[in-house]
Amino acid sequence: MHVKITDGDIVVDAALIAEVLDIPLDDVRALMHAKAITSMCEKGVDAHEGEYRLSFFSRSRRAYLYVDAGGCVLRKSIIDFGKHPLPASMHGARTGG
Repeated sequence: MHVKITDGDIVVDAALIAEVLDIPLDDVRALMHAKAITSMCEKGVDAHEGEYRLSFFSRSRRAYLYVDAGGCVLRKSIIDFGKHPLPASMHGARTGG
């Protein structure tokens, strides 16, 4: 299992993060500590109750992992901007209005 959910804590296997962000596994920990990889978690509501959307951002790539309450990955969504940096709007920032 790549995602473990226990008492509200979510742990994602570094190999899965490396895969979806297309970076070497050995670099994941250092990039997370340097805040070059950031993440966000959203809990599903209504039709998606019991699911989570885990978002990971790095360089020119944004990856969503949709997982169920047991940690099984239901689907993935990846956007890669190639040589261009990830636009600020793609980092999950919310605006009021």
